Amino acid sequence: MGDRPPAASPDLIYGLHDRPPFLEACLVGLQHVLAVFVGIVTPPLIVSQALGLELRDASYIVGMSLFVSGVATFVQTRRIGPVGSGLLSVQGTSFSFLAPVIAVATGALGASEDPRAALAVVFGVCFAGAFVEIGLSGALTHARRVVTPLVSGIVVTLIGLTLVRVGAETLCGGPAARDDGSFASLQNLGLGGLVMLVIVALNRSPSRFLRMSSIALGLAAGCVVSLVLGRVDLGQLSQVSPFSVPVPFRYGLGFSWSALLPVAFIYVITMVETVGDLTATSSVSGEPIEGEVYLRRIQGGVLGDGVNSLLAAVFNTFPNTTFSQNNGVIQLTGVASRHVGIFISVFLVLLGLFPIVGGLLQVMPPAVLGGATLIMFGTVAATGIRIIATQTLDRRAVTILAVSLSTGLGVTFVPEVSEHLPPVLASLFGSGIAAGGLIALGMNLLLPRTTPDR
Repeated sequence: MGDRPPAASPDLIYGLHDRPPFLEACLVGLQHVLAVFVGIVTPPLIVSQALGLELRDASYIVGMSLFVSGVATFVQTRRIGPVGSGLLSVQGTSFSFLAPVIAVATGALGASEDPRAALAVVFGVCFAGAFVEIGLSGALTHARRVVTPLVSGIVVTLIGLTLVRVGAETLCGGPAARDDGSFASLQNLGLGGLVMLVIVALNRSPSRFLRMSSIALGLAAGCVVSLVLGRVDLGQLSQVSPFSVPVPFRYGLGFSWSALLPVAFIYVITMVETVGDLTATSSVSGEPIEGEVYLRRIQGGVLGDGVNSLLAAVFNTFPNTTFSQNNGVIQLTGVASRHVGIFISVFLVLLGLFPIVGGLLQVMPPAVLGGATLIMFGTVAATGIRIIATQTLDRRAVTILAVSLSTGLGVTFVPEVSEHLPPVLASLFGSGIAAGGLIALGMNLLLPRTTPDR
């Protein structure tokens, strides 16, 4: 089958291989950065709060998330050898890994009571797991037959529903609020509620700019009110270094076999999501969505995902993946030039090298971040539901859906269910996402296709 462009090519100002003027490329690149900034920094902020990291360490990890996202975007857009899609595809910290990473981190913290040692285990597990996606990139066609949209939709839904609990706890004030007795105070609930209200109101605005900036402006509103209430201590920023030097394996490299499976499984799921994101990018860029060129780009993009996640672990941050929101920026601006990727990369790298950015985010009350993340996590769950809704929900699909979701959520809400299982099974079903995902995979492979209901 020959290469075929999408059915309806967009009205582009600059195509994939065009080179916009410097100023125009800067402006478009900045819009891409604004679209992904909150998504990149939120996962490391949440993990940092879960581990109770000092401001210096938390700011460093946030900075490295931005730095690695910049390098990863360059690799993805420029295509270095077989690595990268060669499309205008922006990389950032993946939300999909948040739940298993927090589980790994808190488990390691309970064993060592040292947040830095816990980080070493997290980065070691993420480093090892990246080879799963790297290996699967060469067998992409076969993997897609196993991980169907129904399976990936179930897993994405489980990710969102699992994270909603994290978002709600953060909105209530997080671990620090439990210690000082202010958990779920009216002030925390009010701050989080204000952020949610601003985000929802701006998201419904007819202005494209306000819709694209709704999360950032919601966080800004929460920070302003927090300043007025005296909830922000800017004096803490004196602990933050003005410039950050990327140091490979700054926290060491640990490992846990029991933690590897849930993380490795998420790499499989993000591979499927990346295929979808890059297909969408090809479509909005007026490029083929079938044929050899398309397949080469998809394989390179998935390989880029794995290599960039490996790089993220080396430089002390969490796995990377392609961001779907940038496809909206391409559509809005009419600019699909991969040359813009250079500008995006430079902006992200510069932001990452100055930890004050992460410091400013870290000193804001957890309730402010919780208001934004609660909506974002709910959106993840809604995305999973939307993927599921694209499939024919016959008796077979409904059975898979019901058993997988109930198993995954059951393990999430009652983690003690795996305490008396053999070690191998306990590692397999210790995570709600992994348990539900494995059940979905197994049932999808084993259950026969049903005949239409009569």
